[in-house]
Amino acid sequence: MDRLTGKHAVITGGGQGIGAAIAERFAREGADVTIAELDDELGTATAQRLSDETEARVQHIRTDIAESDSVANMHEQAVAAFGTVDVLINNAGINVFREPLESSQADWQLCMSVDLEGAWRCCRCVLPGMLQQGQGAIVNIASNHAFSIMKSTFPYPVAKHALLGLTRSLALEYANRGIAVNAISPGYVDTPNVDNYLATMEDPVAARAAVEASQPVGRLCKPSEVAAVAAMLASDEARFIIGENIVIDGGVAIRMYE
Repeated sequence: MDRLTGKHAVITGGGQGIGAAIAERFAREGADVTIAELDDELGTATAQRLSDETEARVQHIRTDIAESDSVANMHEQAVAAFGTVDVLINNAGINVFREPLESSQADWQLCMSVDLEGAWRCCRCVLPGMLQQGQGAIVNIASNHAFSIMKSTFPYPVAKHALLGLTRSLALEYANRGIAVNAISPGYVDTPNVDNYLATMEDPVAARAAVEASQPVGRLCKPSEVAAVAAMLASDEARFIIGENIVIDGGVAIRMYE
């Protein structure tokens, strides 16, 4: 497991859940890892744990991807520590679920600023360095909300649909200059955020059982399963994969009616 040796990867939202699993997989694959996480305590703890467990170089830089100055500062510190960013994983995001006419302008701005514009802010920072060295990989963590719609989840799917557009636009623009841009669309992933959501239900155990039963494979996705695909897309083995969206949802997206 050394496909990423010599590469420097930045992972936004890498303090927990999918992001932490990707950070761990990358560290075990030999990468230097910068965790760009808003929660300073969480990011620092995850970076320390991975450094201890893998002996890789892992650092945390507090980052608010909704703020351009914060992203620029993160990039400057990351490059100073580990050199040019070879891999960017745009994982940080936020769930904003409303009925359309009940959503406020603030809801819209928050969702777009994090789930769409945050990814672009990070891309804008790392792309010049990638282009200068003639190689790089960007992986945007989208969602099956990026191509399917659930009622009362507005404006989240709007942002995720647009994230796929960003992925494909950048992929085509820079494919001939050594940059591979792709997306991963997970479905229901077993993360702390999901645990917190289920804990709000009247019967969390029954709620989890119902969610698991609704999955064609009968369980939730493991964060490590998303991380495995991210590692492949970040590696040199995947340089002919351009502008793709790999769906990891246990078969939910191919199901019709039941």
